Amino acid sequence: MKIFNKLSDQELIQAYVSGDERALQVLLERHKSKIYTSIYLQVKDDFLAEDIFQETFIKVINTLQAGRYNDEGKFLPWVMRIAHNMVIDHFRKEKRAPSVVNNDGFDIFEVLQFSDDNAESKLVKDQRDVDLKKLIQLLPDDQKEVLIMRHFCDMSFKDIADVTEVSINTALGRMRYALSNLRKMIEDHQMILQTG
Repeated sequence: MKIFNKLSDQELIQAYVSGDERALQVLLERHKSKIYTSIYLQVKDDFLAEDIFQETFIKVINTLQAGRYNDEGKFLPWVMRIAHNMVIDHFRKEKRAPSVVNNDGFDIFEVLQFSDDNAESKLVKDQRDVDLKKLIQLLPDDQKEVLIMRHFCDMSFKDIADVTEVSINTALGRMRYALSNLRKMIEDHQMILQTG
């Protein structure tokens, strides 16, 4: 397995298509956290997120086995786009709009770096995270989604644009609005923020 860990996504895909199941296992392990988290942040339910994650990989496997994969060198954005579409399909079936929520430990923007020097500062940080989560919930869905993909999943704006099927400028604009709206809400709620 160690040799597989050194291969690129594209090389792993070729190995899997050639019949080596271990390559798919490495791809899955390499990207599971980001993909699952992205789904979970949209559906807010462990079981549903796991179901959609599994359905996503069934679709990925079927596409790879049928030889229809052609996003060379862009495996993660391709899978994220499939997962995103499966979430949208789920909510269409449920006839309600998706919303994206924050997960514990999510550092929204880099200016909010907190010190964990002592128990008091940890309590302050935890409360600030809770307050920030509540504010994030108030953002429009498209802004929440971009903010989470960028800062939690560490995706590039190009990848975010691909996954959400908008232009890079639209993704950048949504991020700009999200941060602007968060800053305004923080001021309105008179939150005390300390930079680390």
